[in-house]
Amino acid sequence: MFIVICPSPLRRACPTWGAVIFGLALFSFAPVFQISANAIRVSWAEAVAETPQPTKKDESILTLNQAIEQALLGNPGLGEIKARAEAMAAVPSQEGTLPDPELKFGALYLPTNSFNLRQDDFTMMEVGISQEIPFPGKLALREKIAEQEALAAADSVDEARLRLVREVKMGWWRLFYYDRALSLLDEAEQFFLQLIDIAQAKYKVGKGSQQDVLLAQLELSKLKDEKLSLIGMRHGQDARFNALLDRTPEMPVRIPAEADFKLPAIVESALQDKALQIRPLFAQHRKMLGAAKAKVDLAQKGFYPDFTVGAFYDIRQDTLSGQSRSDFASVQLSMNLPIYAGRKQAKAVDQRQSELLQERYAQLDEHHKIQAEIAAKAAEYQQTKEKLLLLEHEIIPQAQQAVNSLLAGYQVSRTDFTDLLRTQLSFFQYQTQYWQALSSTQQILAELSAEVGEELSHD
Repeated sequence: MFIVICPSPLRRACPTWGAVIFGLALFSFAPVFQISANAIRVSWAEAVAETPQPTKKDESILTLNQAIEQALLGNPGLGEIKARAEAMAAVPSQEGTLPDPELKFGALYLPTNSFNLRQDDFTMMEVGISQEIPFPGKLALREKIAEQEALAAADSVDEARLRLVREVKMGWWRLFYYDRALSLLDEAEQFFLQLIDIAQAKYKVGKGSQQDVLLAQLELSKLKDEKLSLIGMRHGQDARFNALLDRTPEMPVRIPAEADFKLPAIVESALQDKALQIRPLFAQHRKMLGAAKAKVDLAQKGFYPDFTVGAFYDIRQDTLSGQSRSDFASVQLSMNLPIYAGRKQAKAVDQRQSELLQERYAQLDEHHKIQAEIAAKAAEYQQTKEKLLLLEHEIIPQAQQAVNSLLAGYQVSRTDFTDLLRTQLSFFQYQTQYWQALSSTQQILAELSAEVGEELSHD
């Protein structure tokens, strides 16, 4: 009896298609069947029937979409950026509004020898109001700067959301790979345990050697060591993944046995053009560039004075003899004098122009970085995709046929045990490489989606 679980990368990632389990075949020396890589599928329940599954009620299976949804709702880093953007959205109206007027009260020319309000004709009580008025155009520019910065902050939220989704996808697919690799190790352990029993049985009847038993035991020990390493990496990834979802680090993460995945054909130039159009980071830079230009205009208006207008009413008391005295009213206009323009306003213009140049260089630098990243990831994706398809359609079926052939020869003592062992180990490695390549393609697609600014599809 043979159980072969083979992938179909154009449709779904099946739960496990690990090492061929030869137990019954070795015990009964049943005829070897040639099985096509695309002909047989085994359900998850059958493939992992002997694998113990967690039973804790709080360990619900977490699909990729559910993980993304939880991260977008609960990630504290994203919440921080959202709160900052909301705070900046409240700034423009403040910057575009006149300063609060000043209400003034005072006592003028009060004689210090008596502090009597009626003693002197110049003694009066004053009440007034004044308003600072910036030079025309300054308020509008300040509001425009704040608006552009607030819009850039909103774009930063979208950019942070892209980065978070990328990290969740990459973490989820790493966990998926660890689970598949551990499943393969479980199957390989079962195979070697059964192989050890067969080698010992053949050794007892004089048809095998003790060397065969020792070699099989050594490989079993190596598998156990590799499994310990994988379990450790899996636990570490659990903690990092839970941090993205705002969950406790020790909370177990259960990944489904099957997962939808895609292998779209991508065109590098099309991705770069699309990134320029829809990537929030570029929109953020454009708005920051607009804010920098407005800051230059505002600095140039610094050469013009601001004004303060005021109106005051002075109340005088009657004289000591009862003679009435009229009240006074006054209007004031004042302005600041930019007499230090060469050391202050001119330097402010130079500062803002340098900041504008900085924004332009930052935008160009980001453009070049993203272009290079898209080109590198596109090439890496194409290479990994081709490796994935090669493993599925050529290498793994050929390795399986080689194992079947060597097993048939070993059954009749025509094949050396070490050849069978080496070929089976290679078969296991190829299967592990397949799951690693599959996980890598999906992680690279997650990175490309973040670089472009939208989910990549088959189209």
